[in-house]
Amino acid sequence: MDVIEEIRNTIKETPVVLFMKGTPDLPQCGFSMRTAEALKSCDVEFSYVDVLAYPEVRQNLPKVSNWPTFPQVFINGELIGGCDIVLDLYQKGELKTMLQAAAPQQQA
Repeated sequence: MDVIEEIRNTIKETPVVLFMKGTPDLPQCGFSMRTAEALKSCDVEFSYVDVLAYPEVRQNLPKVSNWPTFPQVFINGELIGGCDIVLDLYQKGELKTMLQAAAPQQQA
């Protein structure tokens, strides 16, 4: 399986996935840190991919998502956006609603 197919499968099969630099517990950039913190504060399980550990993913995800920067958040296969968009949704209270709507699928 090539890396583009792996990325698409991850996005499709994972209800909430964060492509970030580092990990939620040890982020390697401020944008990734703020995005992970917003997701964690919503108390909904999410997965992540450390794009620094997987250079092929880092190189190819922007081709798949049509979004040039990291982090990138996908909910139910849909690109939500990067740090600014996620933080805006969080501050409006919309992020938690979106994540909770994805949560039932996590348990299937």
